[in-house]
Amino acid sequence: MSAAEPITSENRKVTQQITTPLQDLLAVQRKAFMKDPNPSYQERVSRLKALEKALLTNKEALLSALDEDFGGRAKSESLLTEFMPNLGNIHYTLKRLKKWMKPNKRKLSPQLLPASAKVVYQPLGVVGIVVPFNYPLFLSLGPLLTILAAGNRAMIKMSEFTPKTSELVAKIIEQTFPSDLVTVVCGDAEVATEFTSLPFDHIIFTGSTPVGHHVMRAAAQNLTPVTLELGGKSPVIVDNDFPIQEAAERICYAKALNAGQTCVAPDYILVKNDQKATFIEHYLKAFRKMYSKVNGNNDYTSIINDRHHQRLLNLLDDAKAQGATIHTPGNEAINDGSRRIPIHLIENPSDSMTVMQEEIFGPLLPVIGIDSLDEAIQFVQQRPRPLALYYFGSNAKNQETVLEQTHSGGVCINECLFHVAVEDMPFGGIGPSGMGHYHGYEGFQTFSKAKAVLTKGKLNSAKMIYPPYGGWLQEKMLAFLSGGK
Repeated sequence: MSAAEPITSENRKVTQQITTPLQDLLAVQRKAFMKDPNPSYQERVSRLKALEKALLTNKEALLSALDEDFGGRAKSESLLTEFMPNLGNIHYTLKRLKKWMKPNKRKLSPQLLPASAKVVYQPLGVVGIVVPFNYPLFLSLGPLLTILAAGNRAMIKMSEFTPKTSELVAKIIEQTFPSDLVTVVCGDAEVATEFTSLPFDHIIFTGSTPVGHHVMRAAAQNLTPVTLELGGKSPVIVDNDFPIQEAAERICYAKALNAGQTCVAPDYILVKNDQKATFIEHYLKAFRKMYSKVNGNNDYTSIINDRHHQRLLNLLDDAKAQGATIHTPGNEAINDGSRRIPIHLIENPSDSMTVMQEEIFGPLLPVIGIDSLDEAIQFVQQRPRPLALYYFGSNAKNQETVLEQTHSGGVCINECLFHVAVEDMPFGGIGPSGMGHYHGYEGFQTFSKAKAVLTKGKLNSAKMIYPPYGGWLQEKMLAFLSGGK
């Protein structure tokens, strides 16, 4: 089967069990990199175009695999969240790659002249990509395209929770690239543990904060640099000078996307006490408008597996048992055999509830009443720094106050989620929500070594400061250069 031939359910083959040790796969890639340590601009462009062609050729098969893995996922949602960002980033990168690859000239102080200085961006080598289940295409091929643009090779560990998609991505990559350039590894947590213990030149991990600790610990054994894209509890602050109905609709869409299984999904709402009831009313109305029903609705994504489904139900039960008030769009029974869960707004949550202690990663949303913007900011400041923060308010001064007094990986003002889709901005967390960033030019820099290069000719003015020390001219020069007289 050629790389251009789409993979269908009829011709898709089960991926063979990997018998080659992961260390050997890495050794093969490292050997290939040493033979070609700085791919040309044309080579990099060719690889990006090959990735684009593979995505487009196998689009329908990938959409089908995603739907099957989730037990129900809208085609439009997968196109929006998995295909559009990757294709957009490929086009964006192709337009700018030549400029990114150019050496960056730097200035020299007078005492170093005559000489020249520049920074060259050199490929790192072999990069390991650890992929979560929630967006298996966006979070595997997204990093990959930037890694290839920077001239590297890559090994990808797909999630065991999306077996059909992981298997298909492995087959597509095998048909598109030689294994010494890109290879895909499938397997369970034990495989992931071994994978992150390999001496890569860089690791990018997307997943939960607790697992991020393990990845960083494993990487430290090899002094492997890491980019950690974690999660945490991303807050939404709703001020009283923004239309409450519009805020509710925008937040509802962001939370319902992928059924809340998004690392930058709103995790709790801070809204003025006198607007809390109105916000809840408009939010439920917005949900009903987008999803007239949940049962059997192919527009609404299912929870990825039984374990996560039960975890969310346990969070809900714990909140109820501790006195929270639960609001749902209706009393609809979910009897379609799926793991779909409608939105549940949790009013008056307490810090003792598990739903306020862990990243939710599903369609449960605590709503907390506040009396002032200062109170909301203090609430955020007292908790671990989140991956995203969302502020709804029209006052420019208040917007600036929120930006200055809170820390988060990224911010949207009067919107949610969409900062991730801006190709020209870096994406990454801070503290417990991650470290490092990628996307766009910052991604190219992350997966490159910024190498400082100083070049001198035959004339050497530095001789004037060579020993023996103490000459009159030398002392005058050193005094001048060090700020003396």
